[in-house]
Amino acid sequence: MKKVVLSSIVAFALLQGVSFAKTFAKVNGEEVTEKDIAALMRAMPGVSYEQLPQEAKDQILNQAIERRLLIAEAKKEKVQNSKEFKETMATMEDDLMLEIWMRKAMDKVKVSEAEIKKFYDENKANFVQQDVVKARHILVTSESEAKQIIEDLKKAGGKAQEKFIELAKAKSRDGSAQNGGDLGWFGKRQMVPEFADAAFKLKKGTFSQTPVKTPAGFHIIYVEDQKPQRTLAYNEVKDQIEGSLKMRKFRDEMRKEGEKIRKQAKIEFSK
Repeated sequence: MKKVVLSSIVAFALLQGVSFAKTFAKVNGEEVTEKDIAALMRAMPGVSYEQLPQEAKDQILNQAIERRLLIAEAKKEKVQNSKEFKETMATMEDDLMLEIWMRKAMDKVKVSEAEIKKFYDENKANFVQQDVVKARHILVTSESEAKQIIEDLKKAGGKAQEKFIELAKAKSRDGSAQNGGDLGWFGKRQMVPEFADAAFKLKKGTFSQTPVKTPAGFHIIYVEDQKPQRTLAYNEVKDQIEGSLKMRKFRDEMRKEGEKIRKQAKIEFSK
């Protein structure tokens, strides 16, 4: 249990130490930033917001907006002045002090350029980006409607992409409809097998000639771009490696510090 709590505190402390500069939206004049997104992304460990399909990004952003609205409502009702709020804040003081102390300790941890480069050279196999495609889709409930859309796209000829966006906005039953069915970049494992198989078989600038059936319904897919599997360049992963090595050093230092102060402490267990 103690390890779980410590891990949670470390994650929160590090999160608070990050500079959140990017603004995604404004709610009644108040900015929704990367900090708001990060608060929701903690429920999906190991997943980056930037890696998500456009539809999922939109859902996360809308949740962040709703969260910001609810926080404003709580403030309006003066929850911060309530007895429950003040009692809860009092119990959080120790945790907050520990978080700030650990954040300062983290700031002192340094990783050299040589350490980063050495890690990259020794672990290149872990920095391979799989095939990805950038695609749009139209989701409908019936196969007949999907076939009719495909026929309309065929008639559009060289303007198939423009027609696809127009039809996606008008007919798609997916959340990405407002963006013309844009799903952004994604890998095979990010989509259900039926959808992924169909998307990765298409060439750049082409659309599916037959409806693609998944549990969600019938899809028409348009592939805008493709990137083959490749090893990410050092500069692309340098910051990621630095963060990982810094965290590793930080954990080692915290473990050693914990062992040192424990030896100096008087600890009595209740019987």
